[in-house]
Amino acid sequence: MIGAIAAVDGMTEAVHRLDPLLRPASIAFVGASIRPNTPGNTMVRAAAMDGYRGRLYAINPKYDAVEGVPCFPGLASLPERVEHVVLGVANDQLEKNLLDAARHGARAVTIFASCDLTGAANDGLADRLTGIAEDAGIVICGGNGMGFCNPGIGLRVSGYAANLAMKPGGVALITQSGSAFSALAYNDQRLKFSLCVSSGRELTTTAADYVDWALDQPATKVVGLFLETARKPRDFAICLEKADRLGIPVVVLKVGRTELSAGFAASHSGAIAGDAAAYEALFARWGVISVDTLDQLAANLLLFSTGRPAGSGGLASLHDSGGEREMVADLAARAGVPFAVISEKTKEELRLHLDSGLQPANPLDVWGSGSDFETHVEACMDAMLADPDTAIGVLFQDIRDGSYIAEGFARAVIRSRAKSGKPVAVVSNYATVNHRALALATTEAGVPVIDGTDEGLHAIRNLLAFRDRGSLQHTYPRAVARGIRERWRARLQQALPFDESEALALLADYGIATPHSIKANTSAEVLQAARDIGFPVALKTAAGIQHKSDQGGVVLGLTNEAALERSYSDMSARLGPQVLVAAMAHKGVEIAFGLIRDEQFGPYLVVASGGIWIEILRDRAVALPPLSFGQARALIGRLKASPLLDGARGMPPADKPAIYAALARFSMLAADLGDLIDEMDVNPLLVSDRGCVAVDALVLARNANRSPE
Repeated sequence: MIGAIAAVDGMTEAVHRLDPLLRPASIAFVGASIRPNTPGNTMVRAAAMDGYRGRLYAINPKYDAVEGVPCFPGLASLPERVEHVVLGVANDQLEKNLLDAARHGARAVTIFASCDLTGAANDGLADRLTGIAEDAGIVICGGNGMGFCNPGIGLRVSGYAANLAMKPGGVALITQSGSAFSALAYNDQRLKFSLCVSSGRELTTTAADYVDWALDQPATKVVGLFLETARKPRDFAICLEKADRLGIPVVVLKVGRTELSAGFAASHSGAIAGDAAAYEALFARWGVISVDTLDQLAANLLLFSTGRPAGSGGLASLHDSGGEREMVADLAARAGVPFAVISEKTKEELRLHLDSGLQPANPLDVWGSGSDFETHVEACMDAMLADPDTAIGVLFQDIRDGSYIAEGFARAVIRSRAKSGKPVAVVSNYATVNHRALALATTEAGVPVIDGTDEGLHAIRNLLAFRDRGSLQHTYPRAVARGIRERWRARLQQALPFDESEALALLADYGIATPHSIKANTSAEVLQAARDIGFPVALKTAAGIQHKSDQGGVVLGLTNEAALERSYSDMSARLGPQVLVAAMAHKGVEIAFGLIRDEQFGPYLVVASGGIWIEILRDRAVALPPLSFGQARALIGRLKASPLLDGARGMPPADKPAIYAALARFSMLAADLGDLIDEMDVNPLLVSDRGCVAVDALVLARNANRSPE
């Protein structure tokens, strides 16, 4: 990523390949116009709106100047070779002007137009533009985008900029939605950016490229993404790994998360995973914070951009209302935000500043008579922040402009924040309260003001989770012998389908317990197999049917030879003579493991509530392999069914370490062999006080012929 040495705004330093695009020393605007309220005029006027000191040129043969910027007939008539050319022209003029920029020697181009001439599916303009740029070594922002802002150098390259001043800050926002760009960049000055990009069609420069650049900027404290798709999946995964390594949080609003129809999947795992499961697994691997709305995105970016990590412990909150305190307590429990358990020493300090009738507790109602309230609020916040179990101090109050009480509360928490290294924030319980001026001033003083109780708690929960991720220690299962791994890799490359016995043998080789089972093809073989195993037994068809239970291909709990003979006679008549006789596993909680190979990101794991209800319950979690034992435990813990492992309705507690170990070992299988497996189901694994046993498995190898459902 490091290239030549360049001078930008008087500074000489090694440059990133995107520097000519995002922090150029000179810019030419093709299609500049003197007509107000047009992109051609706005792009020139906006460029220096926030103090950009680079050299600007307008290009249009009609004018001598546009918005005070000298204007020239074409790029060839400029007094120097500019680094960056902005093409504010229509689609039918793009190709010619991009060729002119290439001949000029420009290293970067921004395009606002859609890059679509006909609207037809095979329209080739975008591909031609990409080819021209790649041949010339040009990086492009867009097309079909809103441009970008780099407040650190006071630069806006946008045909649709607002008049609101932009101050530099710690948020790097990369969005594939132009509307999301406008919403977050041009409305509320509380969010301050190190970079804000509308990436559009990403002709040459993808979201991953922008993230990589942003991570190299010292000002960046948090990265926000509005993501439709990762156009270069490998680069995207690498940039997330880089952010995790640097300790810079990434917050993503991923759209297009519709569920995958069961008709497109051969396995239960494929049916319940959903289109966005691979992204979900990728995000979990690298600690990416997922959000669902623009409000959540803004709240998380605002809190993380302060750059203060959460301390140990939980939330300490102050309130000016007993009723709203109760509401916050209820919502915090639902959101999974723990409150700090404050010490007796802290409670004694609080008592000194509370009116009669107010109890020293967390959460704390601090409002009484109002006498000298600012002093008392500050003292209470000081005491809370000093408590060793306080991770973050938050004032939940509907602060509003023009209120001396709100202004006093704000001053108090700002002073408390200055005396502590822990993060401090204000959360308004009513999101539309009129507090624009006070919220901005408080945020700029280092105490971010977040609108909405749910949004605030969501951000607080994520701040605590990001802290906890850094403290995790990982122990992984021992790798299987190389010979075992290579033998199964060779087998998976054969064009032969797997039967259940072979799938179970694969699991056994990776250290996952399976029942004793024997193949049989005749009634006599079935009876002998049962005698060798010992009753009771299970009888399963081995005819290559993927969902055997749905077609009467499984009979459980056969306790004698007569029952076994009857079941085999019926099953062989319907489904064929090939069967598997297996020992009955001890009853337990049913869990399912799955493996799915995603075309973009490779294999990922699915863990779910198992058994015949797997697709109805749709209780699942996903992750990338491999998993440590601790990660396996956390993944199992995300299931709604996980409390069943603690014992219920007379059942003893299950051997939870056994299921954690089995999942960790299954993840090793996925890491070793997942590139050769399209889908794999292990359903169910029975988890009891006697351990964990995988009783059924399905393997669909990439090279094997799949049998029909």
